[in-house]
Amino acid sequence: MQLFYNPNLDETSSHFSFDTEESKHMVRVLRKKVNDEVLISNGKGLMLSAKITDSNPKKCAVEITGVKKVHPKNYWLHMIVAPTKLNDRFEWFLEKATEIGVNEITPVVCEHSERKTIKLNRYNKVLLSAMKQSMQAYLPKLNDLTNFNEIIEAPREGGLFIAHCDDSERFELKRRVIPR
Repeated sequence: MQLFYNPNLDETSSHFSFDTEESKHMVRVLRKKVNDEVLISNGKGLMLSAKITDSNPKKCAVEITGVKKVHPKNYWLHMIVAPTKLNDRFEWFLEKATEIGVNEITPVVCEHSERKTIKLNRYNKVLLSAMKQSMQAYLPKLNDLTNFNEIIEAPREGGLFIAHCDDSERFELKRRVIPR
């Protein structure tokens, strides 16, 4: 069963129509027909099962048949990473981070960063595609490109852990993380 996305759906939704792009994908590419079942997520933990009532490629309509709330994990995982020179590698990272359930991602510019600008819209599409493909109920939040010093100086709950290759004392992350 395929997963589709709409951020505006909630527990009270009973009927819904997809936009032209998603409708065309459902009807022409996936060959969905009336009475076929699909899953829809709002990216905020809500999974709705639905049955297609109109397989129009311009405005596919569904009737919501079930609602399931996926509870969030008891921790918040925020990854801060410098985008790589090759865009494909950073997009691969975004896919894998989404698949393992990262909650928030902040691209950061460091002293020796090779990439000083990012394509936020493109990266959001990558996150959305990975969420749908891996059947996740939560869409990670993607923040704007931020300076490394701003990250270090920002107050935060639960601590900040930086992966590095220096020869120094090492700690097991699982012993340092505080559950929510």
